[in-house]
Order: sequence, then structure tokens, then C-alpha cells
Amino acid sequence: MTDRTPSPLTQLLSEEGQALLAALRDHDPARELTLATRLRRDHPTELVTAALAQARLRQRAVAKFGERDAYRMYFTPHGVEQATRTSVAAHRAGRFRDIGLGDAGRPARITDLCCGVGGDAIELARAGFAVTAVDRDPATCEIAAHNVRTLAPDAPSATVVCADVMTYAPASGPAPDALFVDPARRGGRGRIFDPEAYSPPLSWAIEAVRAVGVGGIKIAPGIPHELVPDDFEAEWISDGGDVKEAVLWHDATGSGRGTGSGGGTGGGSGPGAITPGARRATLLPAGLTLTGRGLPDPRVRKVGRYLYEPDGAVIRAHLVAEAADELDGGLIDETIAYITADELRPTPYATAYEITDELPFNLKQLKALLRERGIGILTVKKRGSPVEPEELRRKMKLQGRKSATVFLTRVAGAPTMLLGDPA
Repeated sequence: MTDRTPSPLTQLLSEEGQALLAALRDHDPARELTLATRLRRDHPTELVTAALAQARLRQRAVAKFGERDAYRMYFTPHGVEQATRTSVAAHRAGRFRDIGLGDAGRPARITDLCCGVGGDAIELARAGFAVTAVDRDPATCEIAAHNVRTLAPDAPSATVVCADVMTYAPASGPAPDALFVDPARRGGRGRIFDPEAYSPPLSWAIEAVRAVGVGGIKIAPGIPHELVPDDFEAEWISDGGDVKEAVLWHDATGSGRGTGSGGGTGGGSGPGAITPGARRATLLPAGLTLTGRGLPDPRVRKVGRYLYEPDGAVIRAHLVAEAADELDGGLIDETIAYITADELRPTPYATAYEITDELPFNLKQLKALLRERGIGILTVKKRGSPVEPEELRRKMKLQGRKSATVFLTRVAGAPTMLLGDPA
């Protein structure tokens, strides 16, 4: 016997469901139990439960998709966790566009495997690609299809297919020009760190992209560099200073036509064509890219007037040497990714601080110094120190209206405190 119960999405798309979602847009999750009890007096229990769950997910999704899109989309709990934020997905769609896929007169075809709720498919469709999005979960596919239709209504073509990506093969029609794979990196016990435990495994995704010839694979930013194949480029992406993800890029055709040099000049250079073996750090929203040049490790030198904290994408991409070269700086310790220099130079790849004090690690001495200077607002940064920032702030018993930044780190192997302010 066929189950004719409407899906949660179908219920939410009804007039009654839309009214509930509108009323719950700014609800306080802490008062949800009382709210649910009241709503169930006038609405079906299943609909109230679905609406409350969706309202919570939309509130969480705003950080990734912005209010305008998030409140027009639908989500699953896993979909919110896994989804790519709009800024990153748009950057990635731009890289596909730079490759120069397809033939004149027709939109290039991209297959998006493990599409989830459709975040990447939306941006690919908005960029003018003909997208086929594939996921194995029927409820997720239903949501993805709605999201793509709603947010990319003018797309050349956008299709969502419910299938196992590891066995999926188009029944008919031309092969895709490129492949994008976003393996699941979360399981029942949380985040998955072993790339071969991804679903599908990274090795499978690599071979799938090679078979098509052009494509990208979204991976966790903590991937060991030795796992990046020689015929792939690796790009680490940060947005607003926070590292969001890494992407492995492949272009066996060598047809990339990117206009940016990616040379790390700080002048707005884009990532350019896909280069096998290259390592890149891309900083959004500016879209600037620092590219590896095979430089040796920076020299270690004494702390100068300025300390530079490289962007997380620069550190993950192992491009601290390239950043230090731009700044004519060195490291404060061979194992610590802080750059020091005597001159202040503007750079998008690191945040600069003017150092006022260099002290051996001693909390009593630090407490006395902060009290003497009336420091009541203390930003604590650490690298190579076991001390937790909240614990340190509590011990300092801060008083005063002035602010400062303290770095708990090592200088030439010795535990050290560096005090200063943003330059």
C-alpha cells in the first residue's frame, strides 16, 4: 500500500505552512516548547513540528546564505552543516567559468555530485551552467530541486536526480563538461577526518574527476598536503578571515583561461587557470589569491616593531614563506606561523600588530603591566602555548578602559608574551 502522507516540504509549501513559517521567522528557540503548545491548538501537530524545525534551520542558515536567500530556501539538519556558503560557492562557480568549458552557442554542463540542499548547484546555475545535481536522499533531493528553482529561475537548465553518486550514470544525453564532488564529511559521530572515510571516499572522487577530465572536489581544509595528487591544484579558501574549506582542482584539457596571475602581489589578482601541483590561498570577499612559488622556509629573526598574523588560508596552504617575502620579514620561531618585520607594509594576507613589549612568559608580570596601563579589554591570541585565552583573562582580573592584544607564543624556542595593538 502506498503511503500518501504529504512530505514535510509539501506540507510547508501549503498556504497554512507558509503562514506558520512567516510567523516563526524571528521566534526565540528558547521559548519553543510554549510556542509549540500554543500552535498545536490551531494547526496539525506534524505541520507545527516541521515548521519549527525549518524555522530553526533557516536561522542557522542565514550565516551562510544571507537573509534574502536563507528565508526562501528549505533545509535538512545535515544540509545546513554541509552546505557551502554563498560567497564560496560563487567563487567556485567563477573558477569553473574561467576554465572556458563547453562550445560556443551552448551552456557548459556541470554535474554536481552529493549536491545536498543545492547551495553549489544554485551558484553554478546562476553562473550560466547547465547543472545536473545528484544526491541519494529523496527528501534532500526534493528540497534541492525547490531551492534551485526558486533561487536560480533563469538558469539554462537545472535538474536534480535522486541516485547513489557512486553508481550514477546519465541514462542518455551528452556527458558533462566538468564534475563537482562534495563528499559527506560528517557521520553519526560527527566530523570525519579520514578522507577515505568520506562518502564517497576521496580516492573515488579523484578518479571520477579524472575520468571526466575537468572538475573540483570540496574537502576539509585540514587535509594533509601529501594526499593532494600531483595532477591536481589545491586551493584553501577563507571568508572574512575564517578558513571555510579547501578544493582540489583538475583540468586535464589545459584549457583554463583565467585572467588573474595569482602571484600574491596584493593587487587584486584572481586565481587564474588551474595549475597542476599548485597551492593557493584565496581570501574572500576580496577574491585575492596568493600562490606558492616554492620559496624556502623564512629565516628566524628577533621580534621587530611589527608582528603579522597570516590569514588561516595562507597557513593551511603552507604559504607563510610567500607572505613573509612580501613583507621582507622573518619568523619569530621556526615552528610558529607569526611573521615579524621592522616596517609596516599593507598586505591582505596577514593582519599587522605593533608590538610594544616582549616579555618572558610570566602571568604575574603580565597582570601587573596590564593594571599599570589601565587595560580592561584584552584580546588573547596564542600559537604554541597551552594557556587558554579565557583562563588567562580570568586570572588577569582586568580593570580599565584601554585595550590591548597579547600573543602567547614562542620566540626562538622560549615561551614568550608579546603585547601590542592592531597597526
